[in-house]
Amino acid sequence: MHSSYAEVYKGWREDPEGFWMDQAASIDWFEAPHKAFDPDQGAYGRWFVGGVTNTCHNCVDRHVAAGRGDQAALIYDSPITGSKRSISYAELLAEIEAFASVLADKGVAKGDRVVIYMPMVPEAIVAMLACARLGAVHSVVFGGFAASELATRIDDSKAKLVVTASCGIEPGRIVAYKPLLDAAIEHSHHKPEAVIVLQRAQHHCELIEGRDFDYAELVGASMGRKIACTPVAATDPLYVLYTSGTTGQPKGVVRDTGGHMVALEWSMRSIYGLKPGEVFWAASDIGWVVGHSYIVYAPLLHGNTTIVFEGKPVGTPDAGTFWRVIAEHDVAVLFTAPTAFRAIRKEDPEGALVGKYDLSGFRALFLAGERADPDTIHWAERVLKVPVIDHWWQTETGWTIAGNPMGLGLLPIKYGSPAVAMPGYDVQVIDDAGHPVPAGTLGNVVVKLPLPPGCLPTLWNAEERFHNAYLAEFPGYYKTADAGFVDEDGYLFIMARTDDIINVAGHRLSTGGMEEAVSNHPDVAECAVIGIADSMKGQIPAGFIVVNSGVERSDEEIEKEVIKLVRDQIGPVAAFKTVMVVKRLPKTRSGKILRATMQKIADGESWKMPATIDDPGILDEIREVMTKHGIARKHD
Repeated sequence: MHSSYAEVYKGWREDPEGFWMDQAASIDWFEAPHKAFDPDQGAYGRWFVGGVTNTCHNCVDRHVAAGRGDQAALIYDSPITGSKRSISYAELLAEIEAFASVLADKGVAKGDRVVIYMPMVPEAIVAMLACARLGAVHSVVFGGFAASELATRIDDSKAKLVVTASCGIEPGRIVAYKPLLDAAIEHSHHKPEAVIVLQRAQHHCELIEGRDFDYAELVGASMGRKIACTPVAATDPLYVLYTSGTTGQPKGVVRDTGGHMVALEWSMRSIYGLKPGEVFWAASDIGWVVGHSYIVYAPLLHGNTTIVFEGKPVGTPDAGTFWRVIAEHDVAVLFTAPTAFRAIRKEDPEGALVGKYDLSGFRALFLAGERADPDTIHWAERVLKVPVIDHWWQTETGWTIAGNPMGLGLLPIKYGSPAVAMPGYDVQVIDDAGHPVPAGTLGNVVVKLPLPPGCLPTLWNAEERFHNAYLAEFPGYYKTADAGFVDEDGYLFIMARTDDIINVAGHRLSTGGMEEAVSNHPDVAECAVIGIADSMKGQIPAGFIVVNSGVERSDEEIEKEVIKLVRDQIGPVAAFKTVMVVKRLPKTRSGKILRATMQKIADGESWKMPATIDDPGILDEIREVMTKHGIARKHD
């Protein structure tokens, strides 16, 4: 392995506290922490105990003070509305101070919770940073989320105030947010004291007298006001981000202040290989953890310019929109989900649109959010001619568990692997009884405690649930709920969520491995494999494929070839005999395929419409296709 990574990882192994104390020097502290780690605090210990700091100060004020005020902090690019705006660090500071003053006038103080229900607009990031400035805890809920889901988040966080916009804009439609929010507040037991609404030109909404206030009016009246950053403890929460729980009750992942900043600042340098001043683009949404970590906090902590993109990889206006943004704003590094690249490839299989743009300043593409199949990586490498780097992490960790650290010198790429554990993570693979398994053997991927800085210390007001969900099953370890293996070189391969390992006649098989084989077919744009109940074998796999645009061969022909591919690559043991061509796959808005819901439909179990689904109509289409193929019979 590259000496730089090996040395850094070894340095962390030999002295974890010294390693993280050294990294802590890259952020400003009002009072320095008196120790790196206290094992006696919290469920598994807490980082930077005794430290006092503020995230907004570190993201904005210190850069302005250091003379970077004129540098662009945010570039807003909205192909969906046709508007663009560049905001310097100094301008961002002025707007944050104005909005923090507004929040303070409404009674928001340190420790209060504020729900932010906004589209991808600069004001959403201003709201997040204004909360941080006051020491208030923000909880961003993906714009357009259903009223019932929003209500549970308002109730669980006991939000003092909600910041929203009149609407979000999707290709071809406007999503009015205010009726959803009004219904959520009506349903919630806890009632926020005020709602601040950004009125967008595309759709104005009615404001309720006495409760609702106009964002632009309040901020306009407060411009020029100064408000100091509130000192908070390193262990105080910065935000709560709700992730879907299996019980239907969302889990509020807590992010602390000090460890979060230290880990993210280190990641920008060491993992993404960026220098302050360069342009970084995470093509995600602030409703997800990628948006929190890598649209907002990490780039601003590191003094980069971050892109706030309101659009889609295809359809705004075409499959070349990513290349336009990279060329126009001189993006050095892009981070997005593999699903975005599969969508682009489906529309432009040859990558012809890349040639229209000057991408000479573009250095690397990072992928995460779901398994990056080798086929998608090969395609991206071919059309972009830059390193394409898979890395793996979770909402709970907030930053990379395993990756290929560009800032430390790239390691050799192994397709299908997000590479190696990052400093802070001792990643192991164990069997269901908690024993280590040999290299190359599929098992439960776990992280030896303590988790590094930046990871969740607990769930919001749910200490016992935190313990049961993550720590109880394998004492001494954090359970990732992913299945995979580590090879003899220490490279990790994530094959599936542990729920996606299927048992075919006693053989434990990974749906991820089958999907890899299916996606090697030249006509397949994307695919999903699920396990369905079978009286003889326990479970058998079923494949769903979306075919590339412009393919004129019959579905039956492609289905037969795909079955043969899996048989050739995985063997007859997979019992892979069912493939269905579908128009599209059901996904969450962050691009994850809803395999568990598809499996429930196939097995005739009761299921609930997932709150995060992008388009509910797709599940009906999938069910029809299943029924046609003799699956999902039990529904009829």
